[in-house]
Amino acid sequence: MKRVLFICSQNKLRSPTAEQVFARWDNLEVSSAGTNNDAVNPLDGEQIEWADIIFVMEKAHRNKVQQKYKKFLLGKRLICLDIPDDYEFMDPELVKILEARVPRYLP
Repeated sequence: MKRVLFICSQNKLRSPTAEQVFARWDNLEVSSAGTNNDAVNPLDGEQIEWADIIFVMEKAHRNKVQQKYKKFLLGKRLICLDIPDDYEFMDPELVKILEARVPRYLP
């Protein structure tokens, strides 16, 4: 069972959508978080430690995670999906992009 963490800024639209889409996969345990302090579920080191694979939506998220959680990232895969903040929660176009970009990194 692989543990997958999805990260965006507020944990309101993109990362919760990804969490919901991939929660249906049998071999995955998924969670999501936001890099902002006022995010619905703010990111912390414990979440990084928990995850086997970490997906961020933008390069800015990757940079924040690498700077703030460097000591927790050893041996972790950190993948940037390059998905801009242009989508609503469960937007069909966002789901399509996630389904196209994420699976190649999963078992």
